[in-house]
Amino acid sequence: MSHSYSNNYVHAIYSTKNRENLIPTEFEKRIYSFIASIAREQKIPLLAAGGMPNHSHLLFLLPATISLASAINTFKTNSSRFMHERGLAFQWQNGYGAFSVSPSQLDKVTAYIRNQREHLKKVTFEQEFLALLKRAGVPYDPNTCWDESSAAPPALRDVRSRFP
Repeated sequence: MSHSYSNNYVHAIYSTKNRENLIPTEFEKRIYSFIASIAREQKIPLLAAGGMPNHSHLLFLLPATISLASAINTFKTNSSRFMHERGLAFQWQNGYGAFSVSPSQLDKVTAYIRNQREHLKKVTFEQEFLALLKRAGVPYDPNTCWDESSAAPPALRDVRSRFP
């Protein structure tokens, strides 16, 4: 083929370092507006962005020319720089969760992202994230999936949990 075609919608979730509340409420709109500008600049169609003081959710269409890890790294690196430039001590945790989304579920996932405050009155971020992993059938080790000190990268830790 002379062109690449894809239609991969992704719901990405990543947390702040140690899941601390590092995104001040007054910065929430600003950081997600900035993430939207990153998406436009990188030609990554962003459908929804939002989160809480300790984590972010993005829903985007992954272009055929960009790897998932590269897209998420672009969002995390630039938004971290944005926060540092505003004088905030800020860092994202190394790993992330990424889940494919069927076009028929885009409205549902968008509403889920926009209603984080309401949803997280019922569960913690950790409970929410583990439930998403379970629902997607992603193998994980609950004893190490939050461990930043492990020498193995998150993807390798996931593989190890499948093949002890």
